[in-house]
Amino acid sequence: MTSLHHFSGAAPRGPVRRAVVATAVVLCGVAGLAGCGKTITIGDAGAPAAPAASAPAAPPAASQPAGNTALQVVDRTAAQAGLTGNGGTVVGAAVQETPPRWVQLSAVTSPPVTAPHLININQAALYRFDPDSADPSQSHCNDACAVQWPAVTIQQGGNVYLAGVDRDQVGAIRRQDGQVQLTVGGMPVYRFAGDTKPGDLNGQGVGGTWFAVGPKGEKAGQ
Repeated sequence: MTSLHHFSGAAPRGPVRRAVVATAVVLCGVAGLAGCGKTITIGDAGAPAAPAASAPAAPPAASQPAGNTALQVVDRTAAQAGLTGNGGTVVGAAVQETPPRWVQLSAVTSPPVTAPHLININQAALYRFDPDSADPSQSHCNDACAVQWPAVTIQQGGNVYLAGVDRDQVGAIRRQDGQVQLTVGGMPVYRFAGDTKPGDLNGQGVGGTWFAVGPKGEKAGQ
């Protein structure tokens, strides 16, 4: 049994197990952040459901430019950037009351998924949902679905730190509830409320539609 490598530099929050680093961390040069990341804008998660015929027409969401504050994707881990803690992300079934200030995406391997797949700074496995789309990026998991499968969210203007993930694969969309959700390879990413410990992969294959997400947004191990 191999211990999961934790990239944040913070002390693990539970029993750490079953994972190894899948790919090398891309390190920044001595020049600091210049050239070490990219800026991404927050895309539209998709058109909302059509209103009832009797409802008055509402202004389109695209008319709110203030809601599209850019995020920064950084080619280093949070620890390498001098950060500790978890940015405000929660663990297991805990409800994410407010978006994290920053998020880290790390690629690992962990049985039974032997291909690289993503975890967050709390070492929680991240997933993709087959009914979602990558082009355009769109989430079809809302309301009750989002309670069981919470979206990986971040504050507007926040930083996304990486370990073994190509920065060009990372994007973001605005969900129906207004939250900003991260995407990888265009696919929205989620965690599973049924995963309570580091290394858990209880969401793998659920309903034949939920799978651990790989570093390019692919179904890990499929």
